[in-house]
Amino acid sequence: MFTLLAENLHFGEGPRWHNNKLWFSDFYQHSVMTLDLSGKIEKIVEIPNQPSGLGWLPNGDLLIVSMLDRKIMKYSNNELSLHSDLSKLTPFRCNDMVVDKDGDAYVGNFGSLHHARDVKPTCLIHVDPQGNAKVAAKKLDFPNGTVITPDGKKMIIGETYAGRLTSFDIGLDKRLSNRKIWAKMMPTWYYIGVRFALATIYKLLNLQVKEGSITPFPVPDGICLDEGNGVWVASPTTSEVIRFEEGGVITDRLATPDRAYACMLGGDDGKTLFVITGKSSIPEEAQSEKNGKIYTTLVKFARAGYP
Repeated sequence: MFTLLAENLHFGEGPRWHNNKLWFSDFYQHSVMTLDLSGKIEKIVEIPNQPSGLGWLPNGDLLIVSMLDRKIMKYSNNELSLHSDLSKLTPFRCNDMVVDKDGDAYVGNFGSLHHARDVKPTCLIHVDPQGNAKVAAKKLDFPNGTVITPDGKKMIIGETYAGRLTSFDIGLDKRLSNRKIWAKMMPTWYYIGVRFALATIYKLLNLQVKEGSITPFPVPDGICLDEGNGVWVASPTTSEVIRFEEGGVITDRLATPDRAYACMLGGDDGKTLFVITGKSSIPEEAQSEKNGKIYTTLVKFARAGYP
C-alpha cells in the first residue's frame, strides 16, 4: 500500500508540495529540507530554534515557524530574517502553520511548556503579510494541522487533544467566526472525563505519558485537504491516515508502518499522498534516533486549497 521514499529523519513535520518537490521540516536536524520523487533530499536552510510549519508569501518568500523562540522567520534570496515575533502572544512553543494565497498566516502552538504534560487550551495566532500578529481564536486544545479551502473562505483546524476537526469562516478582513465541530474522532465522554482522569494519575505518579497510552482514539496531527472536500488526517495515536468528510464520515482508513505525524497531497497530478512517520515524538527519543520516514501512496482525489 505504501512506498518508502525517504528515511533517516529525526522528526519530520510541516510537509508542503511546492515547485514540484515536497518541502518539510526536521525538528532535530534543525533544518528545512526538500524531497523529490526520486528520493533525493536537499537541505535548504538551518533554523537553530527548531523549524515546523511552512508557507509562502505571494512573492515566493518562504515563511518558517521557529518553535522554541516563538517566531516566524522569512527566507528570501538565501537570507534568513525575522518576519514576526509571536512571543508576546503565547508562552508555548509554536508549531504548525497555514499560509493563504494573500500571505496571511495562522499559527498554532502546543499549549504546554512540557511534552504531553499540563496541556492547556490555547490560541491560534494570525500574522498578516507585513508580519503584524494578533490572536485569531482562543480556547483551542492543541491547535495543530490546518487547511484553508480554495476560495479562502473556510479554515479547518485539528485540535489534537480534543480529537476533533474544527472549522471557522474566514472574513474579508481575515477574522475567524462561526466556529463549529467539522468532524469528531474522540467521544465526548472520553474527552471530558477519562482522558483527564488518566492524565492526572500520570502526573501524580510522575510518569512519562506515552503516545497512545491515554488516547486510544484517532487524533489529528498534520492534515491536508483534497478536491472532494475531504480532509486527510495523520493520527499518531492509532498509526494511520484517515480521510474524513464533514460530519465525521470516514471514507478511507490506511494503516501506516509507524506512527503518522503529518501528511500532504502532491505529485504531478496532486494525487500522491505523502505521509511522515516516526517511532515517537518524545524529544529525547526522537533526537537520539533517526526513525523518521516518508512514505507515499496514490489516492482518488487531488490536493486542494492551502497549504
